Amino acid sequence: MPQSIEPIVRRKLSDEVFDRLERMITSGELKPGDEMPSERVLMERFGVGRPAIREAMQSLANKGLLNISHGERAKVLQLTAQSIFRQVDLTAKIMLSQSTDSLEHLKSARIFFERGMAREAAQRSRTGDIDDLGAIIDRQRRSLGDAEAFIAADMQFHSRIAQISGNPIYVAVSEAMLAWLKEYHTEMLIWTGKEKLTLVEHEEILDRLRDRDAEGAEAAMLKHLERSRALYNR
Repeated sequence: MPQSIEPIVRRKLSDEVFDRLERMITSGELKPGDEMPSERVLMERFGVGRPAIREAMQSLANKGLLNISHGERAKVLQLTAQSIFRQVDLTAKIMLSQSTDSLEHLKSARIFFERGMAREAAQRSRTGDIDDLGAIIDRQRRSLGDAEAFIAADMQFHSRIAQISGNPIYVAVSEAMLAWLKEYHTEMLIWTGKEKLTLVEHEEILDRLRDRDAEGAEAAMLKHLERSRALYNR
């Protein structure tokens, strides 16, 4: 039988440079906080022109591996769960705006996640955690009438609960989901006037956390999110 055709695709020089620079970072040759070699040094090392170096460096920056500032040498960034999620913020928001199903899936995922975080927080919380959450609710109460400030405190309340777990990935997931829902959440509060009910529900959650009542904390969180779920719509 004849052999199938497998054409070799010629890669751009900048793609090859990208691969080599990426290996320098992943191998540990360059560490977080290190400055990248100058363009001239890289041009001589790889035998390519300046455009290929600049294009590869920009691709690394777009992936969150480098920070490029005008007039300064590019630096290797420390990758965190938060920085990884921030890379997909824009595409996630576009997906949600274009698909009702995607928004419903996100709301379901958030409820599933936050129920677990409430249980975890009830089991692990300390006095300082409870005090912090109480202070956030107080700040949220003082923000009534200021939608942006109220929402900022609302998001902080939920992400602070995730912090009690001690797991930075949980915190990053919480912050990402809240950021993706923010425009829907803000509109919900502005047009429904449910801010005071939100405060009451936050207090109920905090009471259960203070009592180390895992079942009660999960139930209070579920009640809170299910009540608001239908309102996350344009």
